[in-house]
Amino acid sequence: MSSDSWTPLHAKVHQTLLKRKLLPCGARILVGVSGGQDSVCLLKILLDLQSRWCWYLAIAHCDHRWSSDQGIAEHVKLIASNWGLSFYLKTAPSPIAGTEAAAREWRYQVLTEIASEHEFNWLVTGHTQSDRAETLLYNLMRGAGSEGLGSLSWFRPLTSALNLVRPLLNVTRAETYQFCQHFQLPIWEDAANQNLQFARNRVRLQLIPYLQTHFNPQVEVNLAQTADLLKTEADYLAQTAQEMLIQVMTSDRDGLNRVKLRSVHLALQRRVVREFVSNIFSLAPNFEQIETVVSLINASNRSRTPSFPGGGYFEVKTDVIIYSPKPLKTCSNSPNHPGCSPSPAI
Repeated sequence: MSSDSWTPLHAKVHQTLLKRKLLPCGARILVGVSGGQDSVCLLKILLDLQSRWCWYLAIAHCDHRWSSDQGIAEHVKLIASNWGLSFYLKTAPSPIAGTEAAAREWRYQVLTEIASEHEFNWLVTGHTQSDRAETLLYNLMRGAGSEGLGSLSWFRPLTSALNLVRPLLNVTRAETYQFCQHFQLPIWEDAANQNLQFARNRVRLQLIPYLQTHFNPQVEVNLAQTADLLKTEADYLAQTAQEMLIQVMTSDRDGLNRVKLRSVHLALQRRVVREFVSNIFSLAPNFEQIETVVSLINASNRSRTPSFPGGGYFEVKTDVIIYSPKPLKTCSNSPNHPGCSPSPAI
């Protein structure tokens, strides 16, 4: 690459990759490209760094079949052709409906499928520092905990064979726009990004600018740094909670030793309880459910929580907190009546 083509943003991303050890040399990398400025900026930088890292790069694009998506897939395909990269497209069988979260889940599902089909071990996306700040605010207003507030991480395993990497989390959207303008890159202005019906767009287009104007011009940077701190601390707490859970679970794994739990910090108590309850229901409990179980750590014997989904409840039995499922209803029909337990003997 000529010195004229090497920009401060190239250097920044190159140093980030080295410092954080995000992508190995010689990796087969699938780049998720929406066609917008962030993903095209990322693709250009990775392509320019390719000779230094000996990567194999390819492009993946997800077509939601939304009215605003018309023409984007062909646009991204042309970018791949012009830059000599393999192009993989997944098109939804019907327009993706529902929430933004549902669309995001579908995208990661199909990107994982593409990676598996074509033996890529690394999936890279163009999420930026701006996205990280917006995600923190968006999740904060939804009542998320520290994991949700720091949910956009640099690195995350998607499967045993595929890792997700976000190399631009210290790069703002303004920087990616300037980069694209400098190199006159072919970016697609997606009209859906201006639709204020989406809460994320309102955070991006209304809330962040308001905070920058009236509170702190550096709010994006500060929020992104906060998200990074929360993510690191949440990971540590999750690891510690798993270790503690093993120590306080009963031998048959259906109860918690509350005497042992009394000696640890409330933050760790909550984490251990959340993991224990999640194992029972295969679904993360909400704050109120966690608190009702935590309250049993110091409650009197035979204390119990209100009913959980399905009618069961958690109860204190001496030194142990156990889960009691809702008992089967007795039935006045024959003992062998389907769905009923035998009537008690008289």
